[in-house]
Amino acid sequence: MLTTILGIDHAMIVVRDLDAAAADWAAAGFTLSPRGLHSEAMGSANYTIMLGEDYIELLGVVAPTPRNENVRNFLEGREGFARTAFTTSDAAAGVAALRVRGIEPVGPMDFARPVPLPGGAMTEARFSIFQWPETLAPGAMRIFACQHHTRDAVWIADLQRHANGAAAIRRTLVATLEPETAAAEMAALIESTVEEVGAIFLVPTGPNRADFAFATRDDLAAAYSLDAASLPESGGAGLVLASAEVRAPVMVTGCALVFEPL
Repeated sequence: MLTTILGIDHAMIVVRDLDAAAADWAAAGFTLSPRGLHSEAMGSANYTIMLGEDYIELLGVVAPTPRNENVRNFLEGREGFARTAFTTSDAAAGVAALRVRGIEPVGPMDFARPVPLPGGAMTEARFSIFQWPETLAPGAMRIFACQHHTRDAVWIADLQRHANGAAAIRRTLVATLEPETAAAEMAALIESTVEEVGAIFLVPTGPNRADFAFATRDDLAAAYSLDAASLPESGGAGLVLASAEVRAPVMVTGCALVFEPL
C-alpha cells in the first residue's frame, strides 16, 4: 500500500439540497452530525454520518467559489457518490511519495472547520489533505487523502449509533464500462492489488478498511440486487455497509446502500 495510506476514510456524497438530503438519510435510519459550515473560500457545508473507523459525508454548495467548481460541475449531471477519501497518517509524506512516482498531487492543504456538537457546544476539526490530479480518476472516481488532527472532534460516540445498525463501510461500488482497467489503475495509484470475483474487480485499500468494487452497472445491479437504471454508467454507484441489522438495499440521494451482516 502507498506510504502513509491506511485505507478508505470516507465516502463523499454530493447533493443539491443539503438539508433535504440530510432528512432523507435520517429517514433511512442514520444518525447525522449537526450541520457544519466550511470556510467562505470553500463555500460548502456538510453533514457527517460517523461509523467505526470511517464515515459518510454529505456535501452541499452554499455559495459558488473557485474551490467548489468541481462539485458544481458534478451536480450539473447528477447527485450522489462523487469522491473517496483515504486516511493518511502524514499528508506531507504522502505528497512526497507521489512525487517520487512522478505524480504531482494538489496539496498538502491545511484547513479547519467549526464542529457543532450534540447539545449545542462547539469545537474545531483540523485536517491536512492532498488530492490526486483530476486526470487520475479510475472509473470517474476522484480520490484524495485526509489526515485527521482532531479525531475526537469528529468521531463522537453519540453520532456512531444508527437505528439501521450501520457500523462500517465494507465496499465502495464504482460503475464503469471497463472495470478491469479501472481496477488496475486504482490499484496502481495506491500500490494495491486486484482480485477478480465473478464480474467484479476488487481493490483492497488497507486492513479492516473498505475495498473498491469496480464493475459495469448491470453487474453491480445483479450482484447486489439493485436497479441498474438507477445507477450511473460511470462513477460512484453506492456503498456496501456492514450492519447489525440486514435490510433491503435502498437508494438515498443518488447513492445505493447495501446492508450486509457484520
